[in-house]
Formats: sequence, C-alpha cells, structure tokens
Amino acid sequence: MHPRPPLAHVLLPAAAFYTIAILASGALASIQPATHIPGEVLQLVQLGPAIAVAILALLWRRRITPALAGTIGGRARPIAVLLTGPAIIAAASAAYALIRSRSGFEAPEHPFALIAVAQFAGACAEEIGWRGLLQPLLRARFGLLTSSVTVGVMWAAWHVQVFAQDPLYAASFVLAAVSMSVVLGIALDHSGHRLLLAGTFHTLINLGMLLFMDEETGAVTPMALFAASCLTAAIAYTLKARASIPRT
Repeated sequence: MHPRPPLAHVLLPAAAFYTIAILASGALASIQPATHIPGEVLQLVQLGPAIAVAILALLWRRRITPALAGTIGGRARPIAVLLTGPAIIAAASAAYALIRSRSGFEAPEHPFALIAVAQFAGACAEEIGWRGLLQPLLRARFGLLTSSVTVGVMWAAWHVQVFAQDPLYAASFVLAAVSMSVVLGIALDHSGHRLLLAGTFHTLINLGMLLFMDEETGAVTPMALFAASCLTAAIAYTLKARASIPRT
C-alpha cells in the first residue's frame, strides 16, 4: 500500500489545474465565434483541461507524471463502462419518448462522421484532465468515492453556462455529472488506457444526447431524465464496488 502524499502535494496541483482549465476554456469560448467551428461539431472549451495538463506537466513534472500513469497504455480493466454510456442514453431517451409520445431522434445538421471524430477529440481533451489527472491525483490522498464525487462537482461547475439555466435544469446537470464521475472513477480505478476508455464513454454520451435528447434548448425534462439515468448507473457501480471489497 502506497503512503498518502502530503495534502499540499494534492491540493496545490488540483487547484492550479482547475484554475488554468477554467481560464483557458473561457478564452477558447470567446474565440469560438471567430473560428466559425459549429458548436454541434466541437466546443473549443473542451480543450481547456488538456491545456491545463500540459502546463502543469511542465511546471510540476515530478508530481504530475505519477498521476498520469495509466492514462495511455497499461492494462485496461474490463470495458463494461463502454456499454454503460449507451445504456444511460437508452434509458433516458426511452423515458423521454414515452412522455412526449414520439421518438426523440433528431438528425444533426452536419455530417455525423465529422461530428463523431471531433467529439471524440474534444472528449479526450477533457478527460485527460478530469479522469487522466485530477481523479488519480485526488484518489492518491482521498477515498475512491470521495475523489470521484469531488471531481464530478468540479467538472459540473466548470460548465459555467449551465447555471444560467433553470435551477432544476442546473441541479439535474450537476447530479448527472457527479453520477457519471462516480461511474468512471470506479470503473477506471487502477486501470490502464484511462484516456481511451473515458474519452469513448464521454463521446458516446455526447453523441447520444445530440441525437436523442433536446436538453440543449434548456428543457428541464430531458436533463432530469438523463440525471436519473446517470444516478441509477452510479448506484449500481457503487453497490458492485462495495460488494467486491473483501470482508474481514
């Protein structure tokens, strides 16, 4: 069992990462209109966490490198998490279709292949920060569930534009983000290829929301259903993780 790192060795890099990620994402959001890149294809703000990781890797290489171990390469754990993303979307979209009495499928305005590739790149740019660096950084000091929930709250708060929506919408989004963070935190704990797995999960969620939910309009119902579906998955993963702990 590895000794826990000093609190300052965890909190200082975590705070620096978060601050840089927010500032970088804000700057990227401000230049998105000038690039004429459709938001449906790629949100430039997603690159913020990757920029933060790159800067920290230069400033605190000795502290950052161990946390990034397993982000690329290593032995991956079972990839059931990749099935969880589509399952979350399927449950939420099915419930939403029943409520509206019609299918929620909406074809995107741009070529789907282009969107999928760009979304994967954006998701990986995010996840190298959230699950690649921040999660293992906090995990080294705190428990699995505590670190996963903390990352989820920080991840949700990073989406500052959400809090301009209806309070119930914002609360549902926070619940969804925290729940997905718990799923990913448990599924990828001590796993290799975290970036590939987390990035793929994130991409599948984003594509599913794009095709089958209209939460981007600010509608509360689809976001609340999505949050409920994510929470169900998080509870299932938590119960399974606790059941796997050896009893003494």
